[in-house]
Amino acid sequence: MGLFGKIFDKKECAICGGEIGLMGNKKLADGNMCKECAAKLSPWFSERKQSTVEEIKEQLAYREENLEAVRAFNTTRSIGKGTKVLIDEDAGKFAVTSARDLEKDNPDILDFTQVTGVDIDVNESRMEEKRKDKEGKMVSYVPPRFKYSYSFYAIIRVNHPYFDTMKFSLSNGSISINPRDPVPESRKPDPGSNLEFRECEEMGRELKQTLTQSRQRARREAAQANAPKAAVTCPWCGATTTPNASGCCEYCGGALNG
Repeated sequence: MGLFGKIFDKKECAICGGEIGLMGNKKLADGNMCKECAAKLSPWFSERKQSTVEEIKEQLAYREENLEAVRAFNTTRSIGKGTKVLIDEDAGKFAVTSARDLEKDNPDILDFTQVTGVDIDVNESRMEEKRKDKEGKMVSYVPPRFKYSYSFYAIIRVNHPYFDTMKFSLSNGSISINPRDPVPESRKPDPGSNLEFRECEEMGRELKQTLTQSRQRARREAAQANAPKAAVTCPWCGATTTPNASGCCEYCGGALNG
């Protein structure tokens, strides 16, 4: 077979068994995968090329289970613009997505207890504004003048088998400061004077506070639930009993905490 034949040699997807179309091959550590199967992986997953066929199959099985969690998810709170952090406060879970159809998008559903940290990253960009001289050449102002813009990114670090970081734009693009009035560097504008900048700052604080506090509360409740129950004397029947999940006597059902 010549070089041309090797380039266009048909490959089979090691996951679904289907034929991989031209330019549709997604390489794995020990095989090939079609783009349709690749699209079912978590959007936060970045180690496809280092993963084996078996590891990918395990992840796709998890993604099917995750779809059931998506169907049970009930958004009670939302933080963000284009990409949002959706929160199910009753279930203690959250998801990050820009999709309107959650079932179609199948965003990863995580517990608050899986959060290990939250950071807000603000990136400043500076672009020099120039003018034309008498010869029509673009030259710098004296002193140089600049336009400034800012982008907000949320970074949620998590304990998850397939990824450990969820980074996304919180500002849904860059925020321009004085877009029609470039200024010398010595007169750099205060970004806090911009309403959209302040809104993103507030969103960042809200997101960090919400996930951090929810994580702490969920972990505290889990620790309390798993703590060994001490035997007490029931004030109603006098029996030595271990409180049940409702804090009641296992024999007479009386409340042990008043």
